[in-house]
Amino acid sequence: MSVTPKTLSLPVCNHSPSPYAGPSANDVMALRQEYLTPALLRYYKDPLMIVEGHMQYLWDETGRRYLDAFAGIVTVSVGHCHPKIVDRVREQTGKLQHTTTIYVHPTVGQYAKKLADHMPGELKVTYFTNSGSEANDLAVMTARMHTGQFDVIALRNAYHGGSQSTMGLTGQSTWKYAMPQAFGVHHAMPGYCYRCPLGLEYPSCDVKCARDVGELIKFSTSGNVAVFIAEPIMGVGGAVTPPKEYFQIVYEEVRKAGGLCIADEVQTGFGRTGTKFWGFENWDVTPDIVSMAKGIGNGAALGAVTTTPEIAKALVGKLHFNTFGGNPVQAIQGLTTLEIIDEEGIQQNARDVGEQLKTGLEALMDKHSLIGEVRGMGLMLGVELVRDRQTKEPANTEAAEILEAARERGLLLGKGGFYGNVLRIKPPMCITSEDAEFMVACLDEVLGLA
Repeated sequence: MSVTPKTLSLPVCNHSPSPYAGPSANDVMALRQEYLTPALLRYYKDPLMIVEGHMQYLWDETGRRYLDAFAGIVTVSVGHCHPKIVDRVREQTGKLQHTTTIYVHPTVGQYAKKLADHMPGELKVTYFTNSGSEANDLAVMTARMHTGQFDVIALRNAYHGGSQSTMGLTGQSTWKYAMPQAFGVHHAMPGYCYRCPLGLEYPSCDVKCARDVGELIKFSTSGNVAVFIAEPIMGVGGAVTPPKEYFQIVYEEVRKAGGLCIADEVQTGFGRTGTKFWGFENWDVTPDIVSMAKGIGNGAALGAVTTTPEIAKALVGKLHFNTFGGNPVQAIQGLTTLEIIDEEGIQQNARDVGEQLKTGLEALMDKHSLIGEVRGMGLMLGVELVRDRQTKEPANTEAAEILEAARERGLLLGKGGFYGNVLRIKPPMCITSEDAEFMVACLDEVLGLA
């Protein structure tokens, strides 16, 4: 595949990056190779070094600009270095960088209230963590303590984190080491219509993938379960978007077995789906516990678990503590991010620009047979690439080549799915209509070279 750009130009940006005066890219890579773990993932054959960011754009050490369509792996909600966040964090850092929750500080309580104001029903008590893995681990532990049960239902193709316990929740072998993991976890079939695990067609299938959760509980557990955990739309799994009835059916089966339901909103939350603030709201269900991270803090190391006051009592009676959860700097960044989402119409922008972007991507299917399916909501989109639309053979090599070609044209994409054949398009939610036009034009060009 040729990677020579043609006539594409990034939308105009009025930000001028500072001249870079640090070590060279070669020196940086040498340090990384010698002193950082070899297990680190890295995109691109020629490593990309990013040294500055402003809203939806990034710059490398040469001053070249890129449109970030992956948002630091779905983490930058309102824009890189948003000026309000920079100012508030700078002010807080100058006053007090760290206390733990054994002392009282005003910001974390203010933040927890504002978060609760965005939740339905009795979901209003929050425990702050540092990451999504920690949040999911805590959510499952809380459910087990509350119900007095042990068995957990998760989904095949899901991703819930990289710690030992959340690795057990994850349903992809590519993210699992050969070691003991989270005993008591049972993986159900996902609502992945494009690659239906039962070989059926929606809606004549009667959503049997969801109904099979009841059978899984009958034959793989004691008949009672602690909890079901799932992403409303799968992130790492490739923006897999289930049938609208899927979660209603599963939640009913789990609750009949005495279990709670966790919505993993690490990637879908905070307005990213556009139509709703939380991903689960798109499916007309209300979970018992919500886990969050990534976009919650616009780049801060921040996670959270929100549940009801009654369920939260499950952790009382033993000591449980998170050193940095609720840290003043962490809390002010999370609070300010939430304020910006509300003040700047970020959710509506995700809906409007996301609809434009998805429509443009769907139009490309008429020109490029490599596209098997375009799916997702708002600014959480996936483009599954296949070599043959009938056999659905994954085009994973082609996906990697497209990432390279897009990078040469100034567009940074993600990829995922079990086969690595899904383009993950999840930019900062401040992107513009012009950015969406550029993305579609760029993908049109690079797909034409495949």
